Order: sequence, then C-alpha cells, then structure tokens
Amino acid sequence: MTLATILTHLSTSIKSSFNPKPIFKPTINLSILVDYLQKCQNFKQFTQILSQMILTGFITDTFAASRLLKFSTDSLPFVDINYCCRIFTHIENPNAFIFNTMMRAYIQRNCPEKVMCLYKLMLNNNMGVDNYTYPLLVQASALRLSVFEGKMVHGHVFKVGFDFDVYVNNTLINMYAVCGTLSDARKLFDESPSLDSVSWNSILAGYVNAGNVEEARYIFDTMPERNVIASNSMIVLFGRTGNVNDACRLFREMPKKDLVSWSALISCYEQHEMYEEALATFKRMNDHGVMVDEVVVVSVLTACARLTDVVIGKLIHSLVVKIGVEYYVNLQNALIHMYSSCEEIVSAEKLFRASYNLDLVSWNSMITAYLKCGSIEKAKALFDNMTEKDVVSWGAMISGYAQHDQFSETLELFQEMQLEDIMPDQTILVSIISACTRLAALDQGKWIHTYIRKNDLKINAILGTTLIDMYMKLGCVENALNVFHGMEEIGVSTWNALILGYAMNGLVDKSLDMFIEMKKRGVVPNEITFIGVLGACRHMGLVDEGYRYFNSMIQEYRIEPNIKHYGCMVDLLGRAGMLKEAEKLIETMPISPDVSTWGALLGACKKHGDNEMGERIGRKLVELQPEHDGFHVILSNIHASKGNWGDVHEIRGTMQQRGVVKIPGCSMIEANGTVHEFLAGDTAHPQINEIEDMLDEMAKNLKIEGYAPETQEVLLDISDEEKETTLFRHSEKLAIAFGLITISPPTPIRIMKNLRICNDCHTAAKFISRAFDREIVVRDRHRFHYFKQGSCSCMDYW
Repeated sequence: MTLATILTHLSTSIKSSFNPKPIFKPTINLSILVDYLQKCQNFKQFTQILSQMILTGFITDTFAASRLLKFSTDSLPFVDINYCCRIFTHIENPNAFIFNTMMRAYIQRNCPEKVMCLYKLMLNNNMGVDNYTYPLLVQASALRLSVFEGKMVHGHVFKVGFDFDVYVNNTLINMYAVCGTLSDARKLFDESPSLDSVSWNSILAGYVNAGNVEEARYIFDTMPERNVIASNSMIVLFGRTGNVNDACRLFREMPKKDLVSWSALISCYEQHEMYEEALATFKRMNDHGVMVDEVVVVSVLTACARLTDVVIGKLIHSLVVKIGVEYYVNLQNALIHMYSSCEEIVSAEKLFRASYNLDLVSWNSMITAYLKCGSIEKAKALFDNMTEKDVVSWGAMISGYAQHDQFSETLELFQEMQLEDIMPDQTILVSIISACTRLAALDQGKWIHTYIRKNDLKINAILGTTLIDMYMKLGCVENALNVFHGMEEIGVSTWNALILGYAMNGLVDKSLDMFIEMKKRGVVPNEITFIGVLGACRHMGLVDEGYRYFNSMIQEYRIEPNIKHYGCMVDLLGRAGMLKEAEKLIETMPISPDVSTWGALLGACKKHGDNEMGERIGRKLVELQPEHDGFHVILSNIHASKGNWGDVHEIRGTMQQRGVVKIPGCSMIEANGTVHEFLAGDTAHPQINEIEDMLDEMAKNLKIEGYAPETQEVLLDISDEEKETTLFRHSEKLAIAFGLITISPPTPIRIMKNLRICNDCHTAAKFISRAFDREIVVRDRHRFHYFKQGSCSCMDYW
C-alpha cells in the first residue's frame, strides 16, 4: 500500500465518520501534534492525527514517526498489529528505537516469529543494534522455545560486546531456563560479571520449574538478598515436591508476605490433601487483611469440596460476591464443583443457569455434578445441548453411564464419539473396557484393544490392568498374558489381576506361581493380593496351603486380615467339607462376621447335605438380612430336599410379604458382535423356534451319551417329567442351544451366568461338549468352567 493510498483511505474515513468540528488548531507544530496523539482515545481520532501528520510532512520526521508508532503499539488492541506494521513499513528512516518498538509489539501480541525477521532487516540495513534489541530477540526465542535461535542471538551478543550487560544476560538466563537447558543457564549465571536480583530470580525460577529441589535450595541459600519473589518460588517448589514442612517453615520465616505467598502455601496444603490446614491458613490470611484473588479462592473451594464442608463453602461464596470476583469463569466452575461435591445440586444448578460467562469446564462440571447425584437423564440432556464438546465431556458422560451400570449405553455413546472423530483418553478407554467385561462383549473388547494398538495409544498401568481383567473374566488367559508382557508400567494391581484371573479360570497352580514370581521381582503384596491367593486355594480345596498363606499375610507382611480374608477361609473350609471348623473360625474371628461370611457356610451346608446346620444358619441369616433373596432360597431348598413342603410354602409366603423377589438366572452370550440374554424359561428371543429345535436335538444326543437329568435339583412339588422340562429350560441350556446355532466351530461358545451354575447344567454341559464336539466356556458367579470332550476344568470341585 502506497503513502497516497493510506492518505486517501484516511481522508475518506475521516469525512464519513468524524465530527465536523476539527480537533486541531489552524496553526500546528510537532509538539502540539504529539500532545494530541497522547490524548487520543479511539481509533477514529488516531486515524485523523495520522492523516494530519502525513499532510504536514511530520511523518518523515524520525522522532514524530517513533512517537506515532509507540502510541499505536501501546494502544493495542485499540490499533491492530497489522495497522502498526503498515505504519512501520512507511517510516522513511527508522532507527533502533523504532525497530525495538515494533519487535516489542510482536512479542506482546504473541507473534514472536516475526521478531527475527525484523532483526535480519536491521542487519541488512546496517542498523545499529543496542542493548534493548537483544533482550527482545531472546524473549522471542524463549516464547518459541527455540534454544537454537536463542544460542544464535547469544553468539551475536558476545560478538558485539553486550555480554557484560546485566539486562541482556538476565534475559539469556531466563531463555535457557524456559527452554529446559539449565546447564547453559547455570554456566552463563556463574560466568556473569554482574548479577542483580533479577539474575538470581531467573536461575531460581528455572530450577523451580524443573522441580530440582537440591539446586534450587542451593541458589536460594546463597542469594545475597532474598526477596519475596524468590521465597514464593521456593514455597511453590516445596509444595509440588511434597516438602510441606519446608514450605511451612519458609513461610513462617518470611519477614514480608504478599498475596502470592499466602496463595502458594494454601495451594501446597490443598495439593497434599491437607484441607483443614488450607482453610485455617485462608482464615489467617483474612485476619491479616490480605486481599484475596480468584486463584486463592479456587484452592480454598477445592478444599471445601474435598471436606464436603458446604457451610464454609457458602461463606466463601459470600466473600467472593462481596469483593466482586464472582464473574471469573474458573471461580464459577470451582463453586459448581464445591456445591455438587457437597450434594447441594440445586445450588450448583442455580449457579450454572444464572451464569452468563460459561466455558466447556462449566458444562463438564455440571454434567459431572448430575452424574454424581444419579441424575443421569439431566446429565444426558445437558450433554446433548452442548454446542461444543471436548474429550472431557464425552469422558464424563461415558464414565457416568459405566459407574451407574448402564453398560449398553456406555458402548452406544462411545460409538457416537467415534463418529465425531474424537480420540478417547485413558479414562474413557477404561470405562469402555469395563463395560465390555460386564456385558461379556468379548468381540467389542478385542476391537477396543486393536483400536488402542492401531492408534499407538500408550497402555499405562491402569489401562493395562483393565485389559487383563477383561480378558481374564472373559476366559482369554493368553490374551491377558500378552497384555501383561507388553506393559512397561506394572504395579501391584496388575499382578493382582493376573493372580485373581488365573484362580478364576481354574489355573490354581499358575495363580500361586504368579504370586511367587511377584515376590521375586520385589513387588510387595497387599490385601487384595491375598484375597486372590486364598481364592485360588479355595477353588481346589487346598486347606493347608490356604492356612499357610493366611498366616504369612499376618506374620510376614503385617497385614491385618479383613472380613474378605476371613470369608475366603470360611469358604475354603466349607467347600472342603470342614463345616465345624468353618463355624468355629467364624465364632472366634476378631471382627464381627458379615452376612457374606455366614452365607459361604450356608452354601457349604447345602453342598455337603448338613441340613441341620444349614437350617440353623439359614434362619439366622434371614433374620439378619430379611431382604436377601439368596438366603431365603437356600433355606427353602434345604426344606425341600427333606420334603418339608409346608416349610417351603411358609418361606415363600414370607418372601411375598416382605417383597423379596428371587433374582432370576440370566445367561449372556455374544454372537456376531451382539450380546444376547436368556432367562430361565425364556420364550421371547426372535430365534426361539430354532432354539427349541436345537434343544430337542440336544436332548436326543444327550440321552444317547447317557445323560440323566438331575431332577433333585428342581425343588418343586411337581412330577419328575415336569422337573425334566423345567431343567431343560434353564438359561445356560438356552444360551448353549443358541450358541450351537450361531457360533461356528472351532470358536468356543462363551457364556456368562449371573448365578452359580447348577449341578444339572454342569453335567449337561460336559455331555454336550462331547456329543457336539464343541468347547464351551461358562463363567458363573464364582469361577470359569471349561467344558471339553466330556470333562470340566474344575474337576467337579466348585
């Protein structure tokens, strides 16, 4: 754009938009023009002054031009940076001050890449560079994190002799520190002939940002004069690195404290879950009359949220309104989080709807608040109304569905997310894999695993453990091992998943071997580890080994047994037929037994036919937990096995009166990527006719194989023929029939059962595996059963 074009544009702008009364006197000189320039209040007046400078020729005066450019850059965004650049390019004889002014403008407007171009132009025009130019170049390099450019500038500084300038050296030290090359920063610091407080603060800030406590402490201790900025930096560093006592000591020793000092200490407490101390410090801060800002209030509100202290939270909310900072969006988000954490969902909702300055965090916080209090429909409605969603939005909703056991919705929403081309984070993937586990959706789980590999997503300890858990719970032991061997981070929870998984899959020897290998690698077992180990022992009736591990937990690892450990021991003894020993353990254990522990013994009584003990314990359990369906059913079955139908009807009548409903047996099977559910006696499946035909074929083949229905399993006062029909309509058999129709060999038929598999279905599955030459995998409430060629992996001990 030529000078004439600019003049024409400005003249047109002035005539069309300015007040006809001129702001200039008839006779004008440079000093008056500069005075008017300093009083300019808007862009229109600025363009009028620029027009006058061009008309009078003052634009060619270097001093006048420098004043004009300085004002235009200082008035941003009042004057656009591109407009400033046009003015700069039309200055006839720019000097170093003008170049520096333009460089500073580019840095202020986050355009550091253009600064180096101006420097090259200065060198090409043989322009004299001063000690204000190089700090600007170094600042631009720091903003771009370009240590290469920074070193080039450093070389020029040394060449022209500005390496003794403390201001230049300070910016170089800061640049090296920001770019992460602290060795260069320290070398320059140590070799600098002159240091000031900025020098010390710059090198200290570098070590603080790097988290290097040792070097930061050395610099701080050797400072000739400690200032508030340095002390604040050290408190921040101590807080980040867990040195809370050092942070407190330094804070107490500070002769002078500012807002940042108090804020740093409160943040330190909050980061280390010392929420009471954070609130107490905030109170002292108020007592000292220190004016708070939104940063410190956010930390304090976080402490209130963690303590669920809504009373203090509301007082702080009132303070926020009083000092007038309530409109900061991060503060509003902290308030929403605080109210939702304290289950004050109405207050959170009111604040959200009244706010006009909302961002994505606000929406995500409110969605999380709804999910936390169980308002899934409100959360989904808010989610659907979002004009923009990020990965946190999707993650909150997907995790919310998973946490509230809505696993089908979890997978459906993930599919929607894929259509939006959003890359999932670790939290989302963990929720999706957990949903696949609960739905027995192995194919979809494998697809997710493939997706992770194809997109080169890192499998950390949590994600890897979740994958191992899924494969183990769905009977894919080899897949679980492949994940384990491919993991870089392996924690105790990962080992626990393998130990529990092997035990669940009936591979007891491998489960116990994995425990030994874990100890060899120096990983210390925890409470959950021993639940897995004791669980492995109970699956195979290893009573002596179980006692040895139980005692080792107490004596060697100093782990106090909890109710689950005692429950495992009672179950181990009960399954082995040692019913009196199991009851004695319950009576002598140092903690009160829960209903699950008594329930394990009740199940053992039924298994081993001790009706007297079973009836006594059953009645006790029904009294302890009258709403539990399982205890009523087992007690009813004990009476039925003795032919006491009157007692059976009495128990069922009691269940009706109390509103106790027996949980129906449900079996799930995945075929062609879809999970199908079957209930006992189910006739609602779209392929029920084909299933009925397959059931008939199964019955014929089983009779040839020598199968005889275990009618004693049907504890109803009906004929044997009716009992046989009832047995053959169990959910496991319906699922197996469906699997024979839809899943081609050699793919195993995988079924997940919500309850323990009954004796008859267990026997039938063994016969079916041989008659149809198919591998059948059933995971019931307690363990896996691998049926192949007429035998089961549990060896009939379950």
